[in-house]
Amino acid sequence: MTVSTYFQPASVPEALALLGEHGPDLLVIAGGTVAMPLINEGISLPRLVMGLRRTGLDGIERTDDTLRIGAMTTLTALADQAHSPLLADAARRTASWAVRNMATVGGNLFTPPPGGDVATALLALDAAVELTGPDGTRAIPIGAFWTGFLGTALAPDELLTAITVPLATGADAFRKFGRRAANTPAVVTVAVHLGTQGGSVADARIALGAVGPHPVRARAAEAALSGSPLTAETIANAAAAATDDADPFTDAVASEWYRRRMVGVIVERVLSGLAAQPGRDA
Repeated sequence: MTVSTYFQPASVPEALALLGEHGPDLLVIAGGTVAMPLINEGISLPRLVMGLRRTGLDGIERTDDTLRIGAMTTLTALADQAHSPLLADAARRTASWAVRNMATVGGNLFTPPPGGDVATALLALDAAVELTGPDGTRAIPIGAFWTGFLGTALAPDELLTAITVPLATGADAFRKFGRRAANTPAVVTVAVHLGTQGGSVADARIALGAVGPHPVRARAAEAALSGSPLTAETIANAAAAATDDADPFTDAVASEWYRRRMVGVIVERVLSGLAAQPGRDA
């Protein structure tokens, strides 16, 4: 069975009404860069599809030290913003320019591994997601959004409407390692935020992508850094701990063994790069 009806609501209330009317029979798509190839190839056969392009959920706004990103904001727009270099870098390293023109920030949170490069960066920045349903909007930490492989905390009658990002003081870095220099699925993606004080790490957030059912925080690696100076020994300990935080898998891109091995390598490279930056106590 092919798609019989394609809805294009002009507002969030209209989209929620359609979602309430049709329930799980309605496939909700953002940019469609993941869903449409599956439909075109006959792998996914939804009868009802709703696109959110016209709902007004795009745009990036900064209020004081908080960045609010509409769920329908394209990765191209995210790459062009100057408020968060980490997010811009992650967006630029995701897929090709043609895909970035269509793919959305909100949709990237639903992308199965080894995708989700921007989602990994958002996790390192301690972002929160806004989920809107018939009873209003609720916000949850992005780390609580994923509940397993292709599983999220989104209720059946809710839509992901925005992502908010606190712009904390510190140093950020993003590294995507793949088999090609660009437009490649990740073997591992690493996003890091470090805040230092008095020569020691006061705030460490390390997010790993493509090495689990969804982006994950490397908690053991963060603990290895916390309260310590960013020395070669500390970095090596954190990199080793990060391999234990990963839950890699084998696919056509890389084996489980290789992904786990490269977690430590890439984490060490990223942290070493941050250690070499001047003014880390800023």
